[in-house]
Amino acid sequence: MPFDALDARILRLLLDRPRTSVREYARILGVARGTLQARLERLERDGVIVMAGPRVSPAALGHPVLAFVRIEVARGHLDDVADALAAVPEIVEAFSITGSGGDLLTRVVARDNGHLEGVIQRLGRLSGVVRTRTEIALSERVPHRVLPLVESLSPDQGPEQGPGPEPEVQDPADGAQRDAR
Repeated sequence: MPFDALDARILRLLLDRPRTSVREYARILGVARGTLQARLERLERDGVIVMAGPRVSPAALGHPVLAFVRIEVARGHLDDVADALAAVPEIVEAFSITGSGGDLLTRVVARDNGHLEGVIQRLGRLSGVVRTRTEIALSERVPHRVLPLVESLSPDQGPEQGPGPEPEVQDPADGAQRDAR
């Protein structure tokens, strides 16, 4: 089934109000709970919704330093190095990349710069790693987000905010605007 306006509304609502019950989502969207549940299951099955859980802050867990480490890998060792990276707890993400900056891009967290240096040295000793290049993040300018992308898929639909304001009517006696209540 293709992605449609209801799917976009569901995703906007999930992103905007992640701690709401399915029953409440259905009420807000004006659809039956069963319809919503079926849509959620399809979106999960299709890989649109990839996880339902909290986003944990490494900084709050004592790892406030964030760095991006590019890793150049010897030919034929990409899978082995990627498997080894999965065993390093400070690596929170790793991606295969193209370009002149390396073969893998990792997002690494650390307690402090000394800890980061130790992680980088450990990465450099992995079999198949040719070299690493590290960039330390100074601050987060745009936090992880998907809502603007979802909204761009269906520009005619604004975020779900419940009923709008009461309509205004013009008073024939003096021409002033009044609530229709």
